[in-house]
Amino acid sequence: MLLVDKPSGWTSFDVVNYVRKIVAAAEDKKPRQVKVGHSGTLDPFATGLLILLVGKGYTRRAAEFSKLDKTYEVTMRLGQVSSTGDPEGDVTPVSDRHPTAAELQAAVKKFTGTIEQTPPAYSAIKVNGQRAYKLARSGKKFEIKPRKVTINKLKLINYDYPEVELIADVSSGTYIRSLVIDLGQALGTGAYTTILRRARIGKFDLSEARVVQDLQALTLLLGQD
Repeated sequence: MLLVDKPSGWTSFDVVNYVRKIVAAAEDKKPRQVKVGHSGTLDPFATGLLILLVGKGYTRRAAEFSKLDKTYEVTMRLGQVSSTGDPEGDVTPVSDRHPTAAELQAAVKKFTGTIEQTPPAYSAIKVNGQRAYKLARSGKKFEIKPRKVTINKLKLINYDYPEVELIADVSSGTYIRSLVIDLGQALGTGAYTTILRRARIGKFDLSEARVVQDLQALTLLLGQD
């Protein structure tokens, strides 16, 4: 098991593929002969903790780690919405109203606990056997049903309009982009996620992770659990 700090602009699969090639070269194998997986996707724009599982013994345990609670550092921008809920989409102005800090605190409190959440259209969730983001990109209409998730803790760290910084401790299956969209709707201003960094998965902390550029064959072959 390897803890990696995923850089922005990389998909989770990019990191998996990168590690697979390093291990394959070290073991004198073809990449397709090496088993590498991860236990929870991060959006390409997002950074932070990604648990990589190397070898059959660990890749079989992916579900064990993917169900753990997670902590995120979040920056949201008020006054606008994005077609994807993040910086990669088309951004549209909604309102120039400046909510007060008290309004923000009230909204944060409202979205703490068990809530119903609809995953974003641009997500990896499957709809009738197909990834939602593929359907969205092709312009097809579809419906994603809301589901219950738990926001264990949602803390306001800093507010300097239009930027809001939060810490979100959430259950598995929670979409931070959807949480931010819902907060923006509750405030009447619209909002989208500009920065997303995963700081914790269960007991595993980002401080223990290695940046991609520091990954070497010896590290990967020895493991990191």
